[in-house]
Amino acid sequence: MIEANGHNGQIIFDGDHVTITRKGLLGRMSVGKGGKRWHISQISSIQWKPAGPLVNGFTQLSASGGNERRSKFGSQTTSAAGDENSVLFTKKQQADFETLQAALDTAIAQQHAGPAVAASSVADEITKLARLREQGLISDEEFAAQKRRLLEG
Repeated sequence: MIEANGHNGQIIFDGDHVTITRKGLLGRMSVGKGGKRWHISQISSIQWKPAGPLVNGFTQLSASGGNERRSKFGSQTTSAAGDENSVLFTKKQQADFETLQAALDTAIAQQHAGPAVAASSVADEITKLARLREQGLISDEEFAAQKRRLLEG
């Protein structure tokens, strides 16, 4: 579980779900008390702005089909402060948000990659070799040598 506590809320990632929670006075004043939760497959993008010496950074999550508002140049952080899908962070808190973003990027990429192709078993490989031998494409000796290699693995 990765937890990043920000200036106006926190983001928690448990490997499957991402939750934004708001607590305290600043959380209530900016967006309101409470939380929002998504399955990782619902998140389509992450907007990231690092914190500077005088300005907070933010992480903003977007979901497929979400209604995005574009902020004006120079006011991204101000716009993010009132967005329910964003959490602001200070320079001191930034490392936790970088760790969170890396984990989310990896999880989102895995969701989009789809299921991995299963490796064929040794028995499947021997069956393929037997077919090649039956078709006369490899000799009995080649079959025996390849079978031995597979079984010794």
